Amino acid sequence: MIGCGAIVREGHLPAYAMDGVPIGGVFDIDPSRAAALAHIARGAQAFTTLDAMVDACSAAHGLYDIALPPHAVRAACDALPEGSTVLLQKPFGRDLAEATALLAAIERRGIRGCVNLQLRHAPVVGALRRLLDSGTLGDAIDLEFRIVCRKPRENWPFLESLPRMEILMHSIHYLDLCRALFGEPERVWSAAFGHPASPRLADARSTTPLSFAGDRRAVVTTYHHHAAPARHDASHLRLECTHGTAVARLGVNLNYPEGVPDTLEWSPDGAAWQPVAVEGNWFPHAFRGPMREAQRAAADPAFVPSTSFRDSWRTMALVETCYRSAARGEMMPEEPSPA
Repeated sequence: MIGCGAIVREGHLPAYAMDGVPIGGVFDIDPSRAAALAHIARGAQAFTTLDAMVDACSAAHGLYDIALPPHAVRAACDALPEGSTVLLQKPFGRDLAEATALLAAIERRGIRGCVNLQLRHAPVVGALRRLLDSGTLGDAIDLEFRIVCRKPRENWPFLESLPRMEILMHSIHYLDLCRALFGEPERVWSAAFGHPASPRLADARSTTPLSFAGDRRAVVTTYHHHAAPARHDASHLRLECTHGTAVARLGVNLNYPEGVPDTLEWSPDGAAWQPVAVEGNWFPHAFRGPMREAQRAAADPAFVPSTSFRDSWRTMALVETCYRSAARGEMMPEEPSPA
């Protein structure tokens, strides 16, 4: 593990523990954080230098899990041996230009792996995909993510230094899942706003409608400063189809980081709501998806993870389009080229 922040404690370590994956070592520029994490990840060694960790990881034929603020990712990747296998915390850079340079550097040095855009692997998303694959709901035509919650942004002080925040660091998860479910959008409208309670954040709330082939639509809208008691908060994915509706609750946003259980309900052709069994939550269960894919990539050179560096670069291209739209209005996404 390179980076020992809150997301590692709350998401990475519990997910690795569920799968019985040992943590060989941890490193952080703050040695006290590395020592504290090593105490939690029993058997892990807290390294005081990155070079020492790299030497130990190479000797053990291990892979790297990099969970750093986006500005520090490139330097960490450059410090790894050629041919390493890496799981990168999202986002894949701070903007598309940085993502493009990072992709070129990674591919030039033969580094393989994926990005931890783990919502695709959430148990509730898997249950939703199985429901769609059954054909019972018909064709999906309308997708909505609505987030109204209290997110403690003060837990991540580095967010205040970012020229872009909300879409890049949070809504990126929903935009990535929109791509996974509907493909690449044809049109994008986006608006990003600050909030008086967080004057140092570049953007703190956003709304993004997207249109896709086949007259399909998606809308992502987020508000992270909801202070009222629970009842009118929201954290849901709603999917309208030609023969029914499915609604998934993403519980981690409600009472973060403890959250509440994820749920999925569906209604075929206007009939009564029916619950669907969901085993596990977005946090931490979904983290096992990219972790397993990174490990598979280390063992099988032919395997391409679902959130490969190139696919994650395309999600960054969509994020870039959203910010361009927020600055200029409706945008027609251009076919991006990493070269």
